[in-house]
Amino acid sequence: MAKIRVTKVKSAINRPQRQKRILESLGLRKIGQVVEHEASPSVLGMVNKLNHLVSVEEIK
Repeated sequence: MAKIRVTKVKSAINRPQRQKRILESLGLRKIGQVVEHEASPSVLGMVNKLNHLVSVEEIK
């Protein structure tokens, strides 16, 4: 399975609690923090919900 690198680029202030929980479950706390995840359907769905707060790139 492919891997993706997720970087938090915007703040979660004034965002719904649901989006804050998704960020927490991805392991993102600070702006600029980078985490790597397997590109599973559940992770891709979470990233899709937060596409305005994070940037995503594939790792080969």
